[in-house]
Amino acid sequence: MIFQISQIQIGQRIVELRKKKQLSQEDLAKIVGISRPSLTQIELGKRSINSIELQKFAHVLGFSLDDFMSEGFTTGGIIISEDAEKPKTVSDRVSVPSLQIGKFKNVLLYILERCAGKPNVGETVLYKLLYFSDFNYYELYEEHLTGANYRKLPFGPVPQNLDTIINQMIDSNQIQRIKSEYHGFPQTRYLPLEKADLTTLKASEKEIIDRVIEQMSDWSAAAVSNYSHKDIPWMASKEGEDINYELAFYREPPFSVRNYEEDIEL
Repeated sequence: MIFQISQIQIGQRIVELRKKKQLSQEDLAKIVGISRPSLTQIELGKRSINSIELQKFAHVLGFSLDDFMSEGFTTGGIIISEDAEKPKTVSDRVSVPSLQIGKFKNVLLYILERCAGKPNVGETVLYKLLYFSDFNYYELYEEHLTGANYRKLPFGPVPQNLDTIINQMIDSNQIQRIKSEYHGFPQTRYLPLEKADLTTLKASEKEIIDRVIEQMSDWSAAAVSNYSHKDIPWMASKEGEDINYELAFYREPPFSVRNYEEDIEL
């Protein structure tokens, strides 16, 4: 039986080779001469790839067309050359997050300043506001906002080590924990006791946080949890494991904060 490679398989192989070359989507798209949304669609298997584009991918990613189109193709045999073509403007983007505790505390304080007076904003809503702030910023700018790791837990994404950070802030009289009830259910709330140091936030970071607050801060805990469960980074992660920030690049509307619609080709 003659093997016929599918668009999905082509996309998966492009992803594997791109990561092996340590290229971001933005980097590879620039070299090949297509838009980043187009590359995203190719990697998702939602856009076909023509012969000229495939030749460009082969040149940049270092594979032969015959091998790439074969059933037994693996990336294991691809030799990565130090002289491989890369754009001169490639930045050393860190995809593995490293928590910036000071910034995380200020983001938390800022969200509480804006939202602590809302009766629906308990721990569940607060966690989601932090999650979407971090992942939306990463999707848009390919840089970490706070660098927090989020784990997939039954009620939604939760920042790791949050209890430790919260207790530090309580001990330092930065926030206060309050136990209450909301619509008959127990609720844990936090009140800010000092203002966030906004000098630690770039204008672009504050803008993303403000957008998330405006969109979701009035939602109930159930509504915001259900929404987070439909986000690609959450759906593609395994229960109890860390959520990979790179998965934000595969979001689709209404979750994506970038325009991933296919470009109109003339």
